[in-house]
Amino acid sequence: MGLRKRLYRLARAFFPEPPDDAFALRYLEGEERALYLAMDPRDRAHAVRVAQRLLKAHPEAPDYVVRAALLHDAGKALRPYRPLERVLTGLFAPPLPPYPLRRGLLGAFQVRRHHPLYAAQRIQDPKVRALVLEHHAPKSLWGKRLHRADQEE
Repeated sequence: MGLRKRLYRLARAFFPEPPDDAFALRYLEGEERALYLAMDPRDRAHAVRVAQRLLKAHPEAPDYVVRAALLHDAGKALRPYRPLERVLTGLFAPPLPPYPLRRGLLGAFQVRRHHPLYAAQRIQDPKVRALVLEHHAPKSLWGKRLHRADQEE
């Protein structure tokens, strides 16, 4: 990723764009709405971009896939994830177990590494849960196309 793109991502960490919550809430069901709305505005905006990219590439995508795109980072809402922590955890993520969830920077590193697990534990639909769990897998749809493409914008 070039310097220009890195600076753009850094600016978004401190000055987030407003999320298109109306778009997201059209797809989400029941408790999924609360999970989505509990997310930081930065994560909601990112989730909407990922879901929109999914629908542009695959307009026939099933609803549960779109819902997974919207909730793939919901585990980050487990604890506050401040802008400076976002920057630091994007540069380095040490191997830490998911539990017990720690405070401070160590907790931020845990959230960065284990947020798919934290989100999946709160999602009831098994299809959505399975997709959210795999979203950082290098060979998944998320890892190859949708998720990384948004991070490089």
